[in-house]
Amino acid sequence: HLLQRHHHHHHHHHCFSQEQLQAGELPTHFVSRTMKWDRYAPVQLVPHLEKMQQEGGQRRKRQVDGCPALQLQATVNSEPNERSLSPWRYRIDEDENRYPQKLAFAECLCTGCIDVKTGRETSSLNSVLMHQTMMVLRRKLCPHNASPGTFAFEVEYIKVPVGCTCVLPRSSG
Repeated sequence: HLLQRHHHHHHHHHCFSQEQLQAGELPTHFVSRTMKWDRYAPVQLVPHLEKMQQEGGQRRKRQVDGCPALQLQATVNSEPNERSLSPWRYRIDEDENRYPQKLAFAECLCTGCIDVKTGRETSSLNSVLMHQTMMVLRRKLCPHNASPGTFAFEVEYIKVPVGCTCVLPRSSG
């Protein structure tokens, strides 16, 4: 009943105080309405990436900087982003006014692509990012007629970079 009254009070704006939004949690009646975020790779990958960072990610990071040469023997049990001819890595994009707050964003490691014959980068091909459109919630301050310092949520569609692919350049010039 309390919730019902709360809805009428603010019309279509559901306003939440900072206390109600403890520790980046979404208000529960949003969670039921939003899509199942955990189906999305950009969400699924975050805990995996955080774990890798804790387990001495420094050593791995240096190795992945720049465009890697292809090591065929290493490809058997490595991930698609490492076996790709336009390899990419992931970074965690964090935005405290967005839900989910953390998303894994892909970044291409090469401007060209890996030539299968040489295992090295060739500039006759280009690596480009591929995007997936994802629904997120954006936290906004409520209008002044609501209690001060309260937040509302708006649905927003963002393009999340999910991987890289190898393409022919637009012009051969």
